[in-house]
Amino acid sequence: MSVNSAVVMIFLPLIMAPVIYLFGRAVEKTRPEWITTAVNSAALLVMAVMWIPYVLTVRQFAVNGPIELVYGEVSLVVDGVSLLLAAVALALGTLVVFYSKAQMSGKLGDEKYYSSVIAMTGMIIGLGCANDLFNLWVWFEGMAVSSYLLVVFYRDRPSALEAGVKYLVQSAIGSVTVLIGIALVFAYTGEVGFEALAAANLATPVLLGVGALFTIGFGVKIALVPMHTWLPDAHAQAPSGISALLSGVVIEAGLIALLRVLGVLSGDVMPSWGVLLMVLAAVNMLLGNLMALRQKQVKRLLAYSSLSHVGYMLLGIGIAIYAGQPGGAQGGLFHLVSHGMMKGLAFLAAGALIYAASGASHDTSQDHGLTLSDLDGAARRYPFTALALSIAVLGLGGLPPLVGFMSKWQIFVAGFEAQSVAVAALVVFAALNSVLSLAYYAPMVNAVYRRQPSAAIAGGVDLPVSMQIPMAVLTLAVIAVGFWPRLVYWLIVPAGSALSAAFGG
Repeated sequence: MSVNSAVVMIFLPLIMAPVIYLFGRAVEKTRPEWITTAVNSAALLVMAVMWIPYVLTVRQFAVNGPIELVYGEVSLVVDGVSLLLAAVALALGTLVVFYSKAQMSGKLGDEKYYSSVIAMTGMIIGLGCANDLFNLWVWFEGMAVSSYLLVVFYRDRPSALEAGVKYLVQSAIGSVTVLIGIALVFAYTGEVGFEALAAANLATPVLLGVGALFTIGFGVKIALVPMHTWLPDAHAQAPSGISALLSGVVIEAGLIALLRVLGVLSGDVMPSWGVLLMVLAAVNMLLGNLMALRQKQVKRLLAYSSLSHVGYMLLGIGIAIYAGQPGGAQGGLFHLVSHGMMKGLAFLAAGALIYAASGASHDTSQDHGLTLSDLDGAARRYPFTALALSIAVLGLGGLPPLVGFMSKWQIFVAGFEAQSVAVAALVVFAALNSVLSLAYYAPMVNAVYRRQPSAAIAGGVDLPVSMQIPMAVLTLAVIAVGFWPRLVYWLIVPAGSALSAAFGG
């Protein structure tokens, strides 16, 4: 039962995604007026059922440790990192499906939307469990394809198609780069399995070259500067629920893929990977903040801020690799979880305001292009949504006692415990960047609590309960985990330990 639960956790969404699509097509032909409710309910049922094998797998992992699944030449391993990534994907995926009912009402292609969300969730779970380079690439490609379909969901809008082309071209370049890296590794060692590669001890020049290819290839999906240019357009043009998934879990899945690969290619240059990640962290933090400062559209601002938060994850993990500080890995992964909560909440709140401002037509496909000035007075018309957005962005800015402060604090503590002047200076730099981010988060909070509502807010319509419940869940999570971080330690500690062990810690 334990092994079967892990198999079901990985493959159930991949089986049910086409079923949801075919079900939606059948309903559309027979009862077109039922399509939105029917497909949303079916998708929500699938997401709810997926939690059952996940919980059973967590229980098995707690008793027996990592679960290995071998089918011929295909090997999958469920460990702490797998379960952490699966939890974030399942949580955000479930909330986004619930949230999307009103947003998708009256749109063409409900069945494509929900089947793609479920497929993408399954691909992310599979990616986290891959135990060899080739299958990691297959899951990574599956995630990219399903996410591409969601980015261009509003296919009648030229700006969405433009964003989709950027995303597709850059993702394809990244995927080819990863595939070249895999080919070089196989040509040199004759192996693609993680365990075999860890024991192969590649020569240092080959190791560095292949590591660079993987960093560039996966770095496109992670949005490492300068490979980030697809991100603001894709996040801004996608439906708001999808923006939450792209920023809250897809770029993090790319980071996990990169770390899996670097972990088995460590060799004698392991500290060098730590230095590389810390340098990339500093660049992402600074440039992400500077680019976000210039933005007037809310979703583009939130998209650029993701670059900065990827930097904090890289910093924590880089400290762990370079200085042998397990707390750094735990802090980096803690920030992965907290960023998923906060950025997911921010995008859902922004999407709710776009929905409200779209008026009685609810034509969000035309993208209201919600600007900072449109937020004026939102608290007077939509007090809960304004509160949710405020908590999300203040948490992203690192204000205590919200969860963003706690995850950043753990990274900073690990940095000072490394007893390195260079690492300590980098931690101070990261803290200053956290303060800098308030320069674009604070105006958002100030705007929503102004007395005079903007025209968009004044003419807005009431928000449905289906949008407010996911925002309420994430708002409570951002506050509760901020006060009691131990609520997620059952995820963070095993994942941090697994990651540290992969790099020899």
